[in-house]
Parts: sequence; C-alpha cells; structure tokens
Amino acid sequence: MKRARGRPAGRRLVLAGYAIAVPAALYAPVLGIGLATLPAPDQPIQDPWFTIMELLILAIAPALVLFALGLRDRVPAGNRAAAQGAVLAMALCAGVTVLVHLSILVVARWPAVQAQAWAPAVFDFRWPSLAYALDILAWDLLFAIGAGCCALALRGVEALRFERRLLALAAWLALAGLAGVPLADMTVRNIGILGYAVVFPVAAARVARKAAALPA
Repeated sequence: MKRARGRPAGRRLVLAGYAIAVPAALYAPVLGIGLATLPAPDQPIQDPWFTIMELLILAIAPALVLFALGLRDRVPAGNRAAAQGAVLAMALCAGVTVLVHLSILVVARWPAVQAQAWAPAVFDFRWPSLAYALDILAWDLLFAIGAGCCALALRGVEALRFERRLLALAAWLALAGLAGVPLADMTVRNIGILGYAVVFPVAAARVARKAAALPA
C-alpha cells in the first residue's frame, strides 16, 4: 500500500518540478528583455513582455502547489509537518497570485475599468497599488515561507542536501525582497526575483531528477 502511494506521488513530484523549471527558464529572459526595454526606470514593464510574464506566472502557480504536495508524500514521516506547511503556504501564494494576475490580464483591460480614476491604484503594477501589494504578499512572504518549509521537509535526506540548501537560499532571497517596501525602492525586489525565478526552479528541477532518492 505504501509503495503504491509512493509511485503516483513520485510522478507528481517529477512533473511539478519540471512544470516549475520550464516556464521559469522562459520567464527569466523575458523579464530581462522587459527590464532592458523600459521607457523609464520608474515605469512598469511594457507589452508584449508583461503579458508573457503574466501567463508564465499563471502556469507556474499551480505547479508550486503540486510540488509541495508531491514532496509531502515522499519525505520522511518526521518531516511531514514542515511539508504540510509548504503545501499551505504555496497554496496561499498560488491563490493570491492567480487572483492578482488574472485580474490584471482580464479585468484591468476592460475600457470601462480603465476609465475609472481608481483603476491605477488597484491594478497598476507599480508601487503603491493594491495589485503590487498583493504580489509582494504572495512572492516575498508566502512563497518564502513555502520554500523554507520545503527545505525543512528535506532535513535528513542526505541525497538531497544540496537541493535543500538551494530551497533555503530561495526562501531567504524572496524574503529579502520585502526590504523594498520600507525602503520604498522596488528595485530591491529583484533580490526576491532571483530567489523564486532562478534559484527555486533550479532546486525544483534537481529534486524532480532525484525524486527516486526520497522514501517511497
């Protein structure tokens, strides 16, 4: 019974790991092009790069939850509480992210909404706005907690020691992005982007590749 449960969980972990890594591999160069083509440093990234990034984020969000679920079902029993914390944090991160980015892609583009005086304060992806605040909540806090819990869930798994360190690094980098709020400098968030758009996907792909080293 335990082995039968392990096989689907292992497949889910492998699928989720690569489902994070592949869109992230596309996200990083698109982000770089978007930043390089900014009309001014204080302006948001322009289309089509912004829309492509939004769609990639929507693809990554559910994969984060699947990754945490797959990890929860494969880690040693003593680490299940940390893994369950990862599931909860990643689910909240994904939920907030989907809400924010679907709203920006769909609702914010309606002419009737764009004509409203309050629309920029809600939907504009620049600080301060409601959408930006929720994005910070999702990626600089909830994701950081989820990645940190993923790292804790791999305690004692010697074959994945390096991957555990990568997950912990991703968590700390994402958390560091929060400093942009008190500093009123959103370029500081680039530290967090390094964590969740580069380090974490690399860790997720490596965990997927080594999934067989986890308990069945």
